Amino acid sequence: MGAKWEQNGSKMTDPSPAPQTFTAWCNSHLRKAGTQIENIDEDFRDGLKLMLLLEVISGERLPKPERGKMRVHKINNVNKALDFIASKGVKLVSIGAEEIVDGNAKMTLGMIWTIILRFAIQDISVEETSAKEGLLLWCQRKTAPYKNVNVQNFHISWKDGLAFNALIHRHRPELIEYDKLRKDDPVTNLNNAFEVAEKYLDIPKMLDAEDIVGTLRPDEKAIMTYVSCFYHAFSGAQKAETAANRICKVLAVNQENEQLMEDYERLASDLLAWIQRTIPWLEARDPQKTIPAMQQKLEDFREYRRVHKPPKVQEKCQLEINFNTLQTKLRLSGRPAFMPSEGRMVSVSLGDLGS
Repeated sequence: MGAKWEQNGSKMTDPSPAPQTFTAWCNSHLRKAGTQIENIDEDFRDGLKLMLLLEVISGERLPKPERGKMRVHKINNVNKALDFIASKGVKLVSIGAEEIVDGNAKMTLGMIWTIILRFAIQDISVEETSAKEGLLLWCQRKTAPYKNVNVQNFHISWKDGLAFNALIHRHRPELIEYDKLRKDDPVTNLNNAFEVAEKYLDIPKMLDAEDIVGTLRPDEKAIMTYVSCFYHAFSGAQKAETAANRICKVLAVNQENEQLMEDYERLASDLLAWIQRTIPWLEARDPQKTIPAMQQKLEDFREYRRVHKPPKVQEKCQLEINFNTLQTKLRLSGRPAFMPSEGRMVSVSLGDLGS
């Protein structure tokens, strides 16, 4: 585990806050399934809640657990959980089902840390860095503008509590009065961040302020586990915002397309109505009885060619451009081609309307 383990009678104890942190992390997921654990060494021994935890955090179904109370049933359940972890590309070194069933604290915490690494930290990626390095880079980027914060690791850089507060303030400035925090009051800073995160961000308290301040080097795994919850909380919100923006963009494109369709049909209707009025006038062959009448008819035709026809030719060209543009937009959006309403397809050549 990387922490200092000591033998106390027959029970293994860990002076670091990792067991508390790991228990809180597990419960933050198990509560989604309506349950929780009280003792991390004991409550995973039958494999049932362990399998449930993996189902919740992975979103996948594991093989059906065995409900028997015998040791063999418990071992089989834990093996199903370990097999699932291994199927995700995780190498389980020296962690066996028997040790988990027997309540071996060191092995159980090692297994939970493996799960945290795989499902909460491994997939973090920031500019070609991943897992621990990616999470550290994310923290450094987010806290860079804040005075008295210099995140270089996952232990002493967090000891005064300012980095936790800076992370929250960067994403939710209304929740933290950062300028009122004092570097020489770490317990207050830590408790402030923990309480705000639990109340407003749905991140359960996983660390104890006095434990962090009272040790020379806070537990790295505990800090990483807790900080990863901030990453997922804030990156999840960012992804949701990005998805919302993408949806808004799609809606805007669809609205633009709908407007183009409406404009086409309206302009096409107007142009076709003008064509239907003009054709009979052009085809009229009534002989004129006087020279002035003939001259007037000739003048009317010249005015038609000079004044009335050119803008209609331009309208038809613009309609064709709009029609082709719309079809391209619809194709790129994966939508079916536009078919104008019956009788609104402008196919007549205006060159035939009085050349």
